[in-house]
Amino acid sequence: MQDAARVLILATSHKTRGGITSVLKEHEQSRYWKTFRCRWLETHRDGNICIKIGYFLKSFLTYIFILPSYDLVHIHTSEPPSALRKIFFALYAKLWRRKIIIHSHSFSTQTTINGRFRPLYKILVSCADKVVVLSRSIKAEYCQSIVSPEKTAVIYNPCIREYYPQTYTPKNNILFAGVINDRKGYKDLIRAFNLIADKYPDWQLVMAGSGETEIARQLAEELGVADRIVFPGWIAGEAKDRCFKEASIFCLPSYAEGFPMAVLDAWSYNLPVVTTPVGGLPDVLDDGKNALVFNPGDYKKLAEELEQLINNPTLRQQIARESHQLAETKFNIDTISDEIERLYLEVLKK
Repeated sequence: MQDAARVLILATSHKTRGGITSVLKEHEQSRYWKTFRCRWLETHRDGNICIKIGYFLKSFLTYIFILPSYDLVHIHTSEPPSALRKIFFALYAKLWRRKIIIHSHSFSTQTTINGRFRPLYKILVSCADKVVVLSRSIKAEYCQSIVSPEKTAVIYNPCIREYYPQTYTPKNNILFAGVINDRKGYKDLIRAFNLIADKYPDWQLVMAGSGETEIARQLAEELGVADRIVFPGWIAGEAKDRCFKEASIFCLPSYAEGFPMAVLDAWSYNLPVVTTPVGGLPDVLDDGKNALVFNPGDYKKLAEELEQLINNPTLRQQIARESHQLAETKFNIDTISDEIERLYLEVLKK
């Protein structure tokens, strides 16, 4: 069965902005994708409620038609709306006695397995032969709440580096990249930058992403640093490549994460990172060695750490070198792909 096994991947659209799409696009190029003749069935896309419902119904009808041709269903899910959609796919796969892997990318156990939607996740997990989470700390919470340790595996997101030949000269840019919302802590970053902006007039903050951009602009205006903050919008492809290559420091001041792709991106671009110990990051963060770490909401400490990196190019290089080593080893796409291939073989043997 293993030689002929086929895997159906259920996840959001190729065009959806976010970490799951980025991860799967990288996995599409891996060896296991060809070995197991994987197919990515898109179950969701961005848009209004009518578009989302229509897309879901279309994908489920396709699923009913093609499921008999597959041996294993690998379901990527995250927050409660995603889990609710995926329950229908999981239950139907269970009815057909297909092997099932549930791969959780959620950023907070408080909004998922330990919140009011816990029964939803219990049903979803009960369908699975294996549950994949993004870090050891998240695994511990899952095992305390809804699933046994034997049924749970930790597989990290890979570092993704699209190759573009253009070269850019690094500037005195502090880069933030991601959705601009409260969970990402963007207000803390603007307040921290405000504390040091006058001392370093040749540095600027680049806040790349979509979301609460106007609120961010308004806060920058109120603090008097609007002329020192650039908002390029959501970046991808060559625009993303340029932003990361022109940056000297990367900062993600999040309050909650799964395993943030933005930090992995920064590591792959050889940037020193200032971030918070949330989600899966504590698995690998070594404060002062491969990152500078501060607690969520402590924007004064963030300002101190940004200033430390601004004043110490040698420290920037040391931290970047250590974290880039992680990108090349522990978070290398080949390493992660091998782990998924072994997982598939394990589940298919059961």
